[in-house]
Amino acid sequence: MKVLVVNGANLGLLGKREPTIYGCETLEQVCAETRDFAQSKGVEVTFFQSDIEGELVAIIGGAVGVYDGIVINPAAYTHSSVALRDAIAACGLPTVEVHLSNTHKRESFRHHSLTAAVCTGQIMGFGSNGYRLAIQALVSSIEHDEKKWS
Repeated sequence: MKVLVVNGANLGLLGKREPTIYGCETLEQVCAETRDFAQSKGVEVTFFQSDIEGELVAIIGGAVGVYDGIVINPAAYTHSSVALRDAIAACGLPTVEVHLSNTHKRESFRHHSLTAAVCTGQIMGFGSNGYRLAIQALVSSIEHDEKKWS
């Protein structure tokens, strides 16, 4: 199974940016932990991060036929990007949205996700462990769907 892990705006600053909210781990550390976990489940992961909305849209669109599912942390684009929402919907791949913090405990503008409605599910508030939870949930969801259609 192949999974694309997409990280949005400012996640390249993890470890430096607001550590009381996002923790002290760097994105490289989060990716390494996620990769190790995924490999233990027989999952091959590819990571992509960009601060540029169009690049995120393009990588999602290019995932069709290459990956079995997507884990995405759209970051700030969660609350503003119709383009990302449409890309997730259009690609048709099962997608799990992840957030390091619980966005519902933060500023009111972070309480609504434009992307969640087109995702299989959403995991938030568990720090970097959310990525591992998302991989597990995605694998379970894909395996369940495969059994359903067998």
